[in-house]
Amino acid sequence: MSDSIKIVFLGTSASVPTKERNLSSIALRYGGEWLLFDAPEGTQRQMMKARTSYLKINHLFISHFHADHFLGLAGLLATMNIHGRDWPLTIYGPKGIAQAVRTSLDLAMLAPGFEIRCVQARKGTVLEHEKFSIEAVPLDHEVECFGYVFRENDKPGEFNRAKALELGIPIGPMFSELQKGRKVKVDGRTIKPEDVIDRSKGRAGRKVAIIFDTLPSRDYYKAVEGADILIHESSFLEDMKARAKETMHSTALDAAKVAKETGCKKLVLFHLSARHKEDERFENEARSEFGNVVVAKDLLEIDL
Repeated sequence: MSDSIKIVFLGTSASVPTKERNLSSIALRYGGEWLLFDAPEGTQRQMMKARTSYLKINHLFISHFHADHFLGLAGLLATMNIHGRDWPLTIYGPKGIAQAVRTSLDLAMLAPGFEIRCVQARKGTVLEHEKFSIEAVPLDHEVECFGYVFRENDKPGEFNRAKALELGIPIGPMFSELQKGRKVKVDGRTIKPEDVIDRSKGRAGRKVAIIFDTLPSRDYYKAVEGADILIHESSFLEDMKARAKETMHSTALDAAKVAKETGCKKLVLFHLSARHKEDERFENEARSEFGNVVVAKDLLEIDL
């Protein structure tokens, strides 16, 4: 049984919140761990409504330092501290992330009782986990901005526990070594991974791409290619294309073209301008180019 992936849209609005939408932020749970992408104002309250535990977040990714993506960090850190967090939190973001976090702590008049580690995002892998990785993807916006791609590690095959025991391999670290593709020695015999792993039951890891504020660009096509879910900002409709270009944002049609040309399986639109009141218009515009489209609402959950 593979670990489940749950995506929760904590907010879906662009620039300003509305009565229906908080500012854009996404939580992703893989196994028992939550990852948080952006922390605008209101994020912690949205997490409470979604029953998403901020104390289970060990990695927080900031796309850029515009207020609607970052201004809720101070309050979130303060709440973590009030609830007794005493284990590290790693925050990833553009150049200046360490100073931005220090400023947030100063604003909250906070001396946290837990370690905060800051990692400056650069193009490529920023987090290597035992079961997944996170890649930072440079975007084309008014300031330095990143999207993030979650990649589950490929599953090489199914470990045959009964066969391993039959070969005399003791339960313990050797099981893990074989599952990682390494040989082990038992009583002078060399046991190879293929002796105990059924390769026919392997599968490619799942992929979730989150593209924040950007002009559409082929620069990030390779990173999102083949994603099971492409979550793409869609601040405007085509009738406001000029405004989209001026503010360096994408339209629903732009996002759909990206999904189509990169072979993604599902497109989810978020970061919607309050100027547009009807979700159906976003969906219809995107569907003219790409079939499998969802317009995210606040607290929408998607299981993968």
